[in-house]
Amino acid sequence: MAYDVVQRIQAFNAGRREDLLALKYQKMRTSPFVFMRGTCHLFYDRLATIGIMKRSPSVWVCGDLHLENFGSYKGDNRLVYFDLNDFDESALAPASWELVRMLTSIELGAMANGIETDSLPALCQDFLQAYVAALSLGKAYWLERETAQGPVRRHLDSVRTRTRMELLDSRTTRKTRQRAIRVDGKKAVAVTLPQREAVTDFLKTFASTQSNPAFFEVLDLAQRVAGTGSLGLERFVILVKGKAPTKSAADGNYLLDLKVATPSSLLPHVSVKQPRWQSEAHRVVALQQRMQAVPMAFLHALQWGKRSLVLRALQPSEDRIAIGNGNHSAGELSQVLRNMGQLVAWAQLRSAGRQGSAIADELIDFSHAHKWQTRLVENARACADQTREDAQAFNVAYDNGVFGKSAARSRKA
Repeated sequence: MAYDVVQRIQAFNAGRREDLLALKYQKMRTSPFVFMRGTCHLFYDRLATIGIMKRSPSVWVCGDLHLENFGSYKGDNRLVYFDLNDFDESALAPASWELVRMLTSIELGAMANGIETDSLPALCQDFLQAYVAALSLGKAYWLERETAQGPVRRHLDSVRTRTRMELLDSRTTRKTRQRAIRVDGKKAVAVTLPQREAVTDFLKTFASTQSNPAFFEVLDLAQRVAGTGSLGLERFVILVKGKAPTKSAADGNYLLDLKVATPSSLLPHVSVKQPRWQSEAHRVVALQQRMQAVPMAFLHALQWGKRSLVLRALQPSEDRIAIGNGNHSAGELSQVLRNMGQLVAWAQLRSAGRQGSAIADELIDFSHAHKWQTRLVENARACADQTREDAQAFNVAYDNGVFGKSAARSRKA
């Protein structure tokens, strides 16, 4: 069993940038929750063998739903929202798949952040009840500063006042009138000269198709370090010229995120017929636009030879609500989980009836049934137990240096 888990992880991550892959494995070693975040493919492999309720509506899912795939972002209307924010694994799948992954993450994530085990059933029920209540209304709403409450409202209040200049100053260095991306080994690492030239030429070609090509003039770029599951894949943070400022040219700069898109981990197991997408990036962008209340700024699906990439405005990785660690009271944790349940329901309603997904009436009927909720919680417990077992197998292999010499050294340090 342990060898099988190791083999699957190694095969899935083959070909990634070695230094960032080593960082991914190091992060996965820290807890079963982070391991779950880094092995979405393994979760669905296991789900197929554990078994799950089969009769639930087909909906558009983000595919990698967990506690840290909700966050704030600036929409293309320049307002700040709190919503689902990762669609790399998105697909048409049974609603139960999205829910069981989220419930599994609540159990693993809450425990990883010091929340008492006794609180887990109530937290799972908070999420599920809010999901069901929102689904039963059959209408999609959204969370922004004026409609949010509790921790989400405070979070949106804090990010609302943050300026683009503050983000620029935190991620770049400045000499006289020019900026450069801060390569600190934590949020960004250096690219090779051929990479720099290739990405610059690619963005120049893209810019030529836009109404304001000068906006996308590349000033600097680096490999971005963010997330867990995608670490090691091509992902760039790009400093572009941006808009003409009133004072210094450097004040008009923008930061963009360019990320390669890969096939969804759900596809080997889902039997629901999928649309024919132009590319993986077109799938990600189309479903993000479909499921979010307002899509992120600068969101584009691009084709670069055989690679498809998603371009969007850079969103700071810190724009999430930290669960646990004494940051919130029990009531506030309940409020956050209820908000997350609402957001999932609204995303499914917003995308209902599109290219094979269930219509709103089917989702309302689903919300009125009750037996599936108990079964789903049981499924999630089984998934959490299996994830802990797989994480332990990974830990043993990691400590023995199976994932590289650096892994064994980091455990001895």
